[in-house]
Amino acid sequence: MTKKIKCAAVGVGNCFAGLVQGIEYYRKHPEKKVIGVMQEKIGDYTVQDIEFVCGFDVAENKVGKSLADAVYEEPNKVKWVESVSCCSGIVKESPILDGVGIYVENMIKPIKQTKTREQLKQEAIEEIKKTGARIILNHLPVGSQKATEFWAEVALETDCGFVNAMPVFIASNKEWADRFKQKNLPITGDDYKGVIGATIVHRTLANLCDKRGTKIDKTYQINVGGNTDFINMLERERLQSKKISKTESVQSQLRERLPDDQIYVGPSDFIPFLGNTKLMFMRIEGRMWGDIPYNMEVRLEVDDKANSSGVSADALRCTQIALDRKIGGPLIGPSAWLMKHPPQQFTDAEAREKLEEFIKEK
Repeated sequence: MTKKIKCAAVGVGNCFAGLVQGIEYYRKHPEKKVIGVMQEKIGDYTVQDIEFVCGFDVAENKVGKSLADAVYEEPNKVKWVESVSCCSGIVKESPILDGVGIYVENMIKPIKQTKTREQLKQEAIEEIKKTGARIILNHLPVGSQKATEFWAEVALETDCGFVNAMPVFIASNKEWADRFKQKNLPITGDDYKGVIGATIVHRTLANLCDKRGTKIDKTYQINVGGNTDFINMLERERLQSKKISKTESVQSQLRERLPDDQIYVGPSDFIPFLGNTKLMFMRIEGRMWGDIPYNMEVRLEVDDKANSSGVSADALRCTQIALDRKIGGPLIGPSAWLMKHPPQQFTDAEAREKLEEFIKEK
């Protein structure tokens, strides 16, 4: 019998709700093929083997509730199934640090904290050890530099693997990467690349234009949505690492970098009624034979959380097999395929090949 992948959830928000409700959907419908993932089995693990044994958040309406109930609390918008069976335990308090932006504070309503950072750290370490979690999944909001580093420290102190879903650079930062390697703990990061997301579509088309010998002169990608991710990103000061992550993901596919003022890749605005619907608008302008111009425009509409959840399921399973094999440090192949800002960028075809080699233990 395959053992379970025991995880700790940091941030019991929309992304987490989409992940666990999707797992529940496939548990309730074993006859259905799991789609939106690399493959149904990675190593010996299916998505149904993923379990969350503890969770951490800062919202007053989530802390103290069961993890299985907290995923349905506002401002979460994912309501795909009525209940989830892959979650256990009570949501514990996480230190806020820089994890709550000014625009989302009224939506999240963070708990009034009376404990110190060190007290909360010790409680988190005790909870993770007590519940047997082996992987920490970081779903904190964009701009949570200090909070993400806090949980990376917790991972190191609890001998957990780390999956960094958001754009604070941990796996792609040499100092942090070396620390995980020294502890022989795997890390997959940084910043999810959606299954069919704005950035993967943009970089694929940019790579196509480049490989076909055209000259790209300028390009943009703008995104709008209606969940807390997008209202949080109205605070432009929180976007530095996000813009770097998305921009470098596209630039990495070109033989010649575009000048900084000829490429824009980033969020644009918050439209409340869109909910979890994300809209992407992309344009590429370039030249062909004889300097004759061409351009293309793409409009993409996706459910933002369905788009990230399959990536979560793959990242957690890759991290677990690295734990099983006692592989430490950044996972190069999985990170390159699953993340926007991995330690090493490849074309998507190369990244896919490296991920498959990793899974096959080559």
